Amino acid sequence: MNLSMLKSKLHRATVTDANLAYEGSISIDPVLIQAAELLPHERVEVYNCNNGARFATYVIPGKPGEICLNGAAARCVLPGDLVIIASYCTLDAEEAARHVPTVVMLDAANQVVPQRAAAVTGTHG
Repeated sequence: MNLSMLKSKLHRATVTDANLAYEGSISIDPVLIQAAELLPHERVEVYNCNNGARFATYVIPGKPGEICLNGAAARCVLPGDLVIIASYCTLDAEEAARHVPTVVMLDAANQVVPQRAAAVTGTHG
């Protein structure tokens, strides 16, 4: 049996921009991409805490501090909205039982919250 498990997430990222004219994706600060163990072009789910919108897109490296929704996804957010950006992986039952996702808590400036720095190493779920 294979299970779809949370791999990593950026928790409460602040949307900095929405660019409808871009062809699609989510631009994320490269430091945050690394902290959340994401890869460019990796599929992510985005959950908007402000309006309840939930949608999928893929990651591209952005500018420092940036969380920008591009293309059609730009219709689902406004700058200033708080979002959760989650990636998932498929594990067998044995792997899933040992799995601990990487959770990166962010402040309003899209910086890793210092007191939760341990979350970056996957110690919180």
